[in-house]
Amino acid sequence: MKKKLIFLLIGILLISLVAVGCGSGDTGQEEQGEQQEQQEDLSLEEIKEKGKFVLGLDDSFPPMGFRDEKGEIVGFDIDLAREVAERMGVEVELKPIDWSANILSLNNKDIDVIWNGLTITEQRQKEIEFSDPYLANRQIIVTQAGSDITTKADLAGKIVGVQLGSSAEEALNADTETAETLKEIMKYGNYTEALLDLKAGRVDAVVMDEVVGKYYISKKPGEYAIAEEDFGYEEYGIGFRKGDIAFRDEVNRILDEIIADGTAAEISKKWFGEDIVLK
Repeated sequence: MKKKLIFLLIGILLISLVAVGCGSGDTGQEEQGEQQEQQEDLSLEEIKEKGKFVLGLDDSFPPMGFRDEKGEIVGFDIDLAREVAERMGVEVELKPIDWSANILSLNNKDIDVIWNGLTITEQRQKEIEFSDPYLANRQIIVTQAGSDITTKADLAGKIVGVQLGSSAEEALNADTETAETLKEIMKYGNYTEALLDLKAGRVDAVVMDEVVGKYYISKKPGEYAIAEEDFGYEEYGIGFRKGDIAFRDEVNRILDEIIADGTAAEISKKWFGEDIVLK
């Protein structure tokens, strides 16, 4: 009886040791896997080896990124990106993309960054990495000059235009109390088309980024107006692929440097007439 008890105890001890050993192995494998993932983030090295990063943008989004009279792509984000690239020791390749498929273009590696007035949203944060925010923005309601639309309630029964895949579209749809009262939401490939339809009376209002709306309005004095109410405050950031942490962190570091030495302020004054860069 005593022998059986001794053998039983030995058996339990051996099983316990094996279980502990297996558990330790699993933990070790998990830690090793995490370390391997961290080691595999070669995003910054790959950019430097290429000697450039490809910047995806909507080339009809002034003053962030758009084509001038000569057909060249210019804008606030373009100047900022070029300054970052120069300090990183690489070039920038500008690549116009379908804005409604911007994240798809990024994840397919057609581009390396989305850098063109990209609003930081909860949904986008699930799909991509973001830089630190560098500009503040609102989604405003632009109307024809003299319009009686001054509040969101005034949009009831009206046709409202938005850019397809934009944060304006997302903000408008998120405000169900307003969206459900609209006659129709017209979706456009860019804001130039939307504002042309607004001028022609085919839509009653356009919901769009404040920085872009004010730029358009300044170029067409007397044609457009901004309603009193808006669809909320937001911030712009640069979009990176999930896992491209090293590349993102280097861009953040250089952006901080550019803001601290006043270069970002100079670029902002060139395009906005004042320094609106977030500190």
